[in-house]
Amino acid sequence: MSNLQVGIRLHDMEPTSLENRLALAKEQDFSCIHLASKIVYKEYGIDRHGLTPGLAAHIRRECEKNNLNIAIYGCYLNLANPDQTQLNEIIEEYKANIRFAHWLGAPLLGTETGCPNTTYSFCPEAHEEEALVYFLKNLKTVVDYAQHYSVTIAIEPVWKHIIYNPKRARLALDFISSPHLKLIFDPVNMLWEGNHTDQKVIFQEMLERNSSDIALLHAKDYTIENGTLTPCAPGSAGNLDYTEILHWQRTCAPFLQATIENSTPENAVDSRIFLSPLKRFQEYAGI
Repeated sequence: MSNLQVGIRLHDMEPTSLENRLALAKEQDFSCIHLASKIVYKEYGIDRHGLTPGLAAHIRRECEKNNLNIAIYGCYLNLANPDQTQLNEIIEEYKANIRFAHWLGAPLLGTETGCPNTTYSFCPEAHEEEALVYFLKNLKTVVDYAQHYSVTIAIEPVWKHIIYNPKRARLALDFISSPHLKLIFDPVNMLWEGNHTDQKVIFQEMLERNSSDIALLHAKDYTIENGTLTPCAPGSAGNLDYTEILHWQRTCAPFLQATIENSTPENAVDSRIFLSPLKRFQEYAGI
């Protein structure tokens, strides 16, 4: 039977204090959380200079009080920004958040893989070789820094970004060649309007190439409306087939953590139940 540990992004929960969100996550029977730097900044009215060991200790105590651990701490900034001044500032943000993740006891600092512009918006150049080389150079700087703090950077392949498919994810891992670089597997983020019907092939390739480097799952579903793919909460649309992914998890990655995304306060518990070990095992076994 599956032993998937299901968590939630705090910024998808009711807009209340961080402490209250943690208590609610416990009440809703989640086992872990995704904590984003933007939530910490907003909650306490700080910038990176307010990321102190004391603040980390407070958040860590609140998590322990609610029997939760931080599965991943998110810092989603554009490491492919071509403006050198802005890039320098971004790298300093990563360094501050790496230190904070270390103090929090968060094993992973999660990030996406950027676009070669200052607006962090999709452009065709994101899928070209030049963008990949530039991004990997900057990623290596961040991974090398993270290693000093025993933090692992977890990059998330996204179709609209530079690391957009299983092959590119493997290239990034092999180029950096560090135990402090792993992957977040977000199946929906690897899809777009033009390839979602090939999801089974894409996911099989992801697992064949990168299985041993997947450190976390992001779980959601998607809709296609007016030719546009839009993410939604896991199980809410029925378009993402989790059968093989959860079979892989059960057999190859025991106790892997998965944080649900794009949920609302109204459907968060239903999403957790959809991914729950018993329900998914029964569906897989045809019970």
